[in-house]
Amino acid sequence: MTSVGDDAAVARALANAAGDELLRIREDAALAGRELKAAGDAGAQRVLAARLAELRPDDAVLSEEAADSPARLAADRVWIVDPLDGTREYSERPRTDWAVHVALWVRGELVAGAVALPARGVTYGTDEPPAVAPATGGPLRLAVSRSRPPEFVGTLVEALGAELVPMGSAGVKCASVWTGEADAYVHAGGQYEWDSAAPVAVARAAGLHASRVDGAPLEYNRPDPLLPDLVVCRPDLAERVLGVTRALAAVTPRRA
Repeated sequence: MTSVGDDAAVARALANAAGDELLRIREDAALAGRELKAAGDAGAQRVLAARLAELRPDDAVLSEEAADSPARLAADRVWIVDPLDGTREYSERPRTDWAVHVALWVRGELVAGAVALPARGVTYGTDEPPAVAPATGGPLRLAVSRSRPPEFVGTLVEALGAELVPMGSAGVKCASVWTGEADAYVHAGGQYEWDSAAPVAVARAAGLHASRVDGAPLEYNRPDPLLPDLVVCRPDLAERVLGVTRALAAVTPRRA
């Protein structure tokens, strides 16, 4: 019988192992562009699959880089992993805004998670939830995708009086909220469960708010893993941010 504490430690160990492999692969100067992306995705997936088979052989797995199995829908325990989140940034040496996501879903809830930022030498996990940095008191800083910002980002910025902080990986953007680099992260450009499960697990453990842009709960281990939008923010800002995103979502077709 495993405990939540054990699972959180396993999540961290898994994320670190995949991160070490990604750093090793990235050192190969012969790899670049698509080849580096493919090598990173495949290498991190191999590590995670092997370690999960060793440490949690009875658990189901949902991974971006592996074939999905409907058997996970009947499982009590499902690991939701993104072996390399921010593949584009990973391939653009020396960028550091890419991550490894490892989360565990148990009977309807995310119970453990880890987000490794290997190029920055740091891993955040639910075993040791990060302390949220104090508010700055200045304009709201909004972390957004540098390549796929929400369609309504202009309206969002105007309504919130916000400043944009573009960056890669969803894990990096969520981490920017608990480290204090940003106050909120809003995404509505299309994501899957593996993009947000681990960052959301860590964000919630740190005391941050996490939901869909219309305020609906984030649900995992569903038949269709599409989970296209996300809000992560300081809890004191949740009402303000959701007041705007709900209104914008109401006039934008909601997916999944």
